[in-house]
Amino acid sequence: MQQVRGRRYDTGEPVSISVSNGRITAVEPVTPKGSIVDWPFVAPALFDLQINGFGGTWFAKPDLTAAEVIATLKPHFAFGITRILPTLITTSYETFFRGFSAIREACESEPWVEQMVPGCHMEGPYISKEDGPRGAHPLQHVRGCDWSEFCRLNEASGGRIKLLTLAPEADGAVEFIRKAVAQKITIAIGHTGATPEQVQAAIDAGATLSTHLGNGAHGMIRRHPNYIWEQLADPRLTASIITDGHHLPASVIRSVIRTKGASRVVITCDAAGLAGCPPGRYRIETGEVEVLPEGKIVVSGQQLLAGSAMETDMCVAHAMDVAGISMREAFDMAGRIPARLLGIDDISLRRGSRADLVVFNYAGKGSRFKFIATMMAGTTQFGSVPELS
Repeated sequence: MQQVRGRRYDTGEPVSISVSNGRITAVEPVTPKGSIVDWPFVAPALFDLQINGFGGTWFAKPDLTAAEVIATLKPHFAFGITRILPTLITTSYETFFRGFSAIREACESEPWVEQMVPGCHMEGPYISKEDGPRGAHPLQHVRGCDWSEFCRLNEASGGRIKLLTLAPEADGAVEFIRKAVAQKITIAIGHTGATPEQVQAAIDAGATLSTHLGNGAHGMIRRHPNYIWEQLADPRLTASIITDGHHLPASVIRSVIRTKGASRVVITCDAAGLAGCPPGRYRIETGEVEVLPEGKIVVSGQQLLAGSAMETDMCVAHAMDVAGISMREAFDMAGRIPARLLGIDDISLRRGSRADLVVFNYAGKGSRFKFIATMMAGTTQFGSVPELS
């Protein structure tokens, strides 16, 4: 039996959390001997449904190996993340197949990888071909929806594709969505230039998420109607947003959260495979990109975003800073809400929950989280759990 003590992220109440066999067995209030402000916070660990890689390795890598998957996942514990959907963006069938196969092999070889990867995210290739909505996805690999292709790729993953992002205007999108939803695969709308009618058809067919709403869009669109308003207004869609300080202005973050409500927004970092790399120019499949000192990744010589170098923890802190939301709301947007959306294990500070916990200090607005310990399924994967009295 292990004890984890700290101030609850949702109420500030000092508690002692008992952990045994990977699960929380009790959550009990305690009275600190010293000042409560000296105690760190404790919260459910973070879950990001859109991470493309780390340290120079992309999950959509033509020759990806299981060893590379494992090495790419491990650093995320330091950011308070214990669950990830490895994300493969638009690429060739062969690269998709190799990537999903390597992820399956990694999950089958290491129990902790299986725990960390509840599924995969296939972002494309069934998206818009237009500049703007296509984003940094390579045009040569964009194609219409292909259920047979998807089934082969899902088989290669071991049935792990849990989220797929597509454009409603892609050939065969509506029928594809119906088939996917029947197989309990979550469908997201993204990288789209769809008409309002096409957006509504996708939602009626079963789409339930907007992938990084406000990004993967034209630089200039009709004021109304347009595909952003259509997604923002429909209560059947949860919205994921990239709150790294670069992808969306503060006013847009506030508008999405206030319109959807905190329970219908997912925070993602959409970290590129270059996250964790020093500033500089790098060559990837789509061409040359640049990691800027402030953590922004752009197409070299342009300001077109090509992903984020920030991790989920910084996105949570930035959302708190600019949207005025509570720590509970922000952590749940990067944990409990995406889990509910995908229908997977809801991790919380309650008896019976899987013991995925983070212990951290937070100095308030404008500061970052300083993680002391990250625990996954009762095993400390980063730092050490402090002994508090």
